[in-house]
Amino acid sequence: MEKTFCPGDIESSWYQTWEQNGFFKPSGEGDPYCIVIPPPNVTGSLHMGHGFQEAIMDCLIRYQRMQGRNTLWQVGTDHAGIATQMVVERLLDAEGQSRHDLGREKFIEKVWEWKEHSGGTITRQLRRLGTSPDWSRERFTMDEGFYKAVQEVFVRLFDQGLIYRGQRLVNWDPKLHTAISDLEVISEEEKGHLWYFRYPITDGSDHLVVATTRPETMLGDTAVAIHPEDTRYRHLIGRTVTLPLTHREIPIIADDYVDPEFGTGCVKITPAHDFNDYELGHRHNLPLINIFDANARLNSNVPEAYRGLDRFEARRRVVADLEVLGLLDRVIDHQLKVPRGDRSGVVIEPWLTDQWYVATKPLAEKAIEAVASGRIQFVPKQYENMYFAWMRDIQDWCISRQLWWGHRIPAWYDDRGNVYVGRSEEDVRAKHNLGKTPLRQDDDVLDTWFSSALWTFGTLGWPENTRELETFHPTNVLVTGFDIIFFWVARMIMMTEHFMAEVPFHTVYVHGLVRDSHGQKMSKSKGNVLDPIDLIDGIDLETLVQKRTAGLMQPHLKQKIEQQTRKEFPGGIDAYGTDALRFTYYSLASTGRDINFDVGRIEGFRNFCNKIWNASRYVLMNCEDQDCGQDGSADYRLSPPDRWIISRLQQTEQAVADAVATYRFDLASQAIYEFVWNEYCDWYLELSKPVLWDANADPALKKGTRRTLIRVLETTLRLAHPFMPFITEEIWQRVKLLAGQAGDTVMLQPYPQADAGKIDSAAIATVEWLKSVIVGIRNIRGEMNISPGRQLPILLKNGYNSDRDNLAANRQALLRLANLESIRFLADGEQAPTSATALAGVMEILVPMAGLIDKEAELSRLTREIDKLLKETERTRAKLGNGNFVDKAPAAVVDKERIKLGNMESALHKLELQHREIASL
Repeated sequence: MEKTFCPGDIESSWYQTWEQNGFFKPSGEGDPYCIVIPPPNVTGSLHMGHGFQEAIMDCLIRYQRMQGRNTLWQVGTDHAGIATQMVVERLLDAEGQSRHDLGREKFIEKVWEWKEHSGGTITRQLRRLGTSPDWSRERFTMDEGFYKAVQEVFVRLFDQGLIYRGQRLVNWDPKLHTAISDLEVISEEEKGHLWYFRYPITDGSDHLVVATTRPETMLGDTAVAIHPEDTRYRHLIGRTVTLPLTHREIPIIADDYVDPEFGTGCVKITPAHDFNDYELGHRHNLPLINIFDANARLNSNVPEAYRGLDRFEARRRVVADLEVLGLLDRVIDHQLKVPRGDRSGVVIEPWLTDQWYVATKPLAEKAIEAVASGRIQFVPKQYENMYFAWMRDIQDWCISRQLWWGHRIPAWYDDRGNVYVGRSEEDVRAKHNLGKTPLRQDDDVLDTWFSSALWTFGTLGWPENTRELETFHPTNVLVTGFDIIFFWVARMIMMTEHFMAEVPFHTVYVHGLVRDSHGQKMSKSKGNVLDPIDLIDGIDLETLVQKRTAGLMQPHLKQKIEQQTRKEFPGGIDAYGTDALRFTYYSLASTGRDINFDVGRIEGFRNFCNKIWNASRYVLMNCEDQDCGQDGSADYRLSPPDRWIISRLQQTEQAVADAVATYRFDLASQAIYEFVWNEYCDWYLELSKPVLWDANADPALKKGTRRTLIRVLETTLRLAHPFMPFITEEIWQRVKLLAGQAGDTVMLQPYPQADAGKIDSAAIATVEWLKSVIVGIRNIRGEMNISPGRQLPILLKNGYNSDRDNLAANRQALLRLANLESIRFLADGEQAPTSATALAGVMEILVPMAGLIDKEAELSRLTREIDKLLKETERTRAKLGNGNFVDKAPAAVVDKERIKLGNMESALHKLELQHREIASL
């Protein structure tokens, strides 16, 4: 083996070997186990959330594959309607063209062309992350088979009366000219205004004051609402106001929706341009007056003076005109949430338009029951409450989008506006006896979430009853984020229950968001985005700066993020390798909680990879070309340390199995880490040296130690493989024969199963005693600043008979591992000299101080350290006592200072104790 572990030297070659040999395909003889990947957008590239999610799924798949189950990880990508269309439109724009110049058919050809050449970025990155889906079964939400499934679902739902076309309010993007889903709307706080207007009561007796953040919409008002119990206005219910600028009379109505404590207690109602007003208007049968066109310009339903104006220009004009009329009461500054399209960046307009809808309430009933009955379980369970809240208040689903790229709606119209739905135009003509009647297909496409809702069964061949569908459906677990429980998870459950009469999956594992080290959401504008591929392969500082500032239009923001990046990563980002990144993800994966990702942690797990590598080199150096029992012979003897590490391996195997079964990947990775680092490497390898390096040791004992070294290492590699696939494969190939194993890849070897019969309690007790004595001696060395290279005489006091027995059995190991001159129990009545003391149970470990340290020099050194730490402590305490700092600094910075103070106070206490102890010698 090379002296140092270089992940870049092995990862690509091993992945190529795995994929080319078909190791990712279903092959086990056990029960089927299936996961479908949440299909990433074909336009996308891997971000930290993707990386975390894929790492979790790959761990589950590799774990179940090694359990011998017939395992399928179904992979694929989503056509991503708006996102993909925008990418291609930008490319055309750079060439001075638009999609309208090409026409629909040619534009679609361009999109497919782009997809073939540039749409594979994310799948290449998934391979770089070491994921093991069956790539031979890769699907795309617009491939021919999936298109057939989407079309079939639409037609059947329409025939069943569950899809209809109607006019309702939608999120309208005036730039992209399409309806968009709530998930594609980003609402953030912005500075705005609240305008108060006077609406005259029609009889001239008084006026009502209403407040609005969107003055232009008053031109579409159809009522003013008050609370029915509001004594200020109750007498006006049923009367009318004259709507300024329009001269229309609109009623004063009463509704519990109105909060009498907010504003003036009077609310203008615009049913065609506000979702809440739409519902209120529906309850009171109010007319809907649509005042905008598709570009959000005012249409012919408003007075002539405002027609054709952009909505924001109309806003200025309306306010100015009302002020001239003396009807502007006041204007105040106001923070409000402004909805913007996540792709276009423009303000979204609630707009009344004809769209296609799914009637969801009938579909929701079975979907609610599937979770309520436990047929589907959420992990963590609290997300079931979120699911139920959405599902029990579900609204009909707008499924049409005014785009060209996507599943075109299979509906055709004749010249009289009659609509016909079918699998093709030929199917429609035959079904309705239309002969040569001119027909045109609906221009709209389906919401991307509509096709995604069919993902579990559509990818397995439905509507055909394929062998894969029969074998792998329902799938076992869905790994997803909480933000798409309604948009995707719930809709998958509804569609699958309706068309398959079964659940799409048995478990929904909901993971948290990956945030930066301070708990901030990662975003381009914050300059805190980490690219998982950069963490794997490394990136130099200048390239990282360019990457983080690319596309930022504001110079001051660009400069700020450049400075921030240079400060955070002065040397760029090191190449940590895939295994270190994946293990970092698992260490942070406690169920449901958001993840604060600190690059310092991945550095720690790179060290863990190096630790495994170096330990393996030690094992091979001592076992290669040696008899390790690989022939199955039994002429070996196990020492207590051998039996101890075998015992701890069983306990670790059980801990990992229990953790994975409950989706506690943090606990599983912690168990592996602690066993490998703290027990196998730090203790067992050291405990093996007195046996292996003793020329006079019993050959059977040596063979037993070599056998244990290699077999525990080989088993640990299998145990860790789902978490760290590359390094475990590389080392396993080198140790398998010495451990009596064979096979082409570790991923198809049996996963270790705990055997309680191999747990030796006596050996555990013996080695724990040995460890406690060595740790006690090491602690004294550290506290007294005694060199590790100096041999020490050790005295023991107040032990039990078992302590004496353990000393007799482990004397040589203690002398070697603790670097001792001698070790013995005090004789009865023997007076202990002045000593530094540690405890191992009730037994005292004494290190006589005579001649070991220069008392005055050590006291002087400790005094200097105490003085220095006192000054730093006082400085930090003063900082935290400064109200300006505590109030104005970010909470994370203040918390860091508090932790720092606590650590310094603890260190100070230890130094003072040490000073007193040495002074008393």
